[in-house]
Amino acid sequence: MGGLLTGGAVAALSGTRALGKVATLPNFVVIYVDDLGFGDIEPTGGRLIRTPHLNRMARGGTTLTDYYAPANLCTPSRAGLLTGRYPIRSGLAKGVILQGDERYLKPTEMTLPKALGTAYASALIGKWHLGNIGTPAWPPTSSGFDLFFGIPYSHDMSPLSLWEANRAGAFERQFTQSTLQQQFADRAMRFIEDNRSRPFSLTLTLSAPHLPNYPPAEFAGKSAAGPYGDCVEHVDAIVGQVLAKLEALGLSRQTLVMFTSDNGPWFEGSSGGLRDRKGGGGYDGASRVPFIAIQPGTVAQNVRSASIAMGIDILPTLCARAGIPMPKGIEFDGRDLSGVLMRGEASPHDHLVLFNDDQVAAIRTQDWKYVDGSYYKGFYMPLASRGYPQLYNMRSGSEDYSLAERNPDVLAKMQALFDVEKQRFKSL
Repeated sequence: MGGLLTGGAVAALSGTRALGKVATLPNFVVIYVDDLGFGDIEPTGGRLIRTPHLNRMARGGTTLTDYYAPANLCTPSRAGLLTGRYPIRSGLAKGVILQGDERYLKPTEMTLPKALGTAYASALIGKWHLGNIGTPAWPPTSSGFDLFFGIPYSHDMSPLSLWEANRAGAFERQFTQSTLQQQFADRAMRFIEDNRSRPFSLTLTLSAPHLPNYPPAEFAGKSAAGPYGDCVEHVDAIVGQVLAKLEALGLSRQTLVMFTSDNGPWFEGSSGGLRDRKGGGGYDGASRVPFIAIQPGTVAQNVRSASIAMGIDILPTLCARAGIPMPKGIEFDGRDLSGVLMRGEASPHDHLVLFNDDQVAAIRTQDWKYVDGSYYKGFYMPLASRGYPQLYNMRSGSEDYSLAERNPDVLAKMQALFDVEKQRFKSL
């Protein structure tokens, strides 16, 4: 791997090109997997699970080491991805949508396919989890996608059904758990092939490696990390299939591919030494996850960047790459990552806000992290009010020992920033 870039350490990188409108609109593929931890894949330090295709993707592109999912749980994370805004703004910050839940992503929300507009064929293939069958959010074509092929929520929920929807209607399809991820992959590759002659935007939301694990027969028993590892190795193979399809169609240099996860690992998986897991409070293991981007000739190759970023940045980044202005009259929290990915620039964010449900839980700047609360025996404990202010120097890569007492000026600034953000989102 290449060297670690921090801040504005590199002003320009070979193999990049100027941004802005281009004669041919780029294609986009966002692969969004479920409950994959920071330490589960080799490009971000994993050792037990073999991920050769993600390794190749990292060598050919840029890995963000300090990228955060929009939330520490599934539903709010996906809302943040599709809207480019902190999920509290869409009313989906608190918990996950369960069977019978009447909450949903409102069809009036500006989403990624709506922002890209009719110039793009758009599809969401895989897990939805932003509104149950029977709500106005179903099927997901109501949120701007031309095609949906997938399941309404996580594959551990029931009754589980597989659907295909387009402008003509929604149709139920047959599936088995052990082949479900491959069905998603096959439908995604057919979408790519069907739209190879026009711009397309594909959001491939695999429901693996979320528990329980259902590895297909050709992967079962192969990983040293058990069935969970088997499923991650299958996810890696799917990444390889998508990249191979783009290469076979001559679309690799025209297509920006991003790979990431919706939150940290659940009861299995590795956070890679980061503190906490999925559903945790403000510590990194709950929401800091792998992120790799590749587009030969455009995204910087074999680079690891520590510039802070979040899933809310994907929508504005893709709009910028397409030369499409951001929709007016909407307060977006995400920022364009083009400079980070193409030229190794500093993060466009002064800071990121990390939430626990609808509460501000932590503030992350490039160098520092202030954590206000975490869980203890099922109780969410506000730490500063109990006399345990938590301040971490993130250049050290550890949230094990607070440096609050030794850095009172930094602590005061971070607490003030936390208070501002807490007040800003209090009324939402």
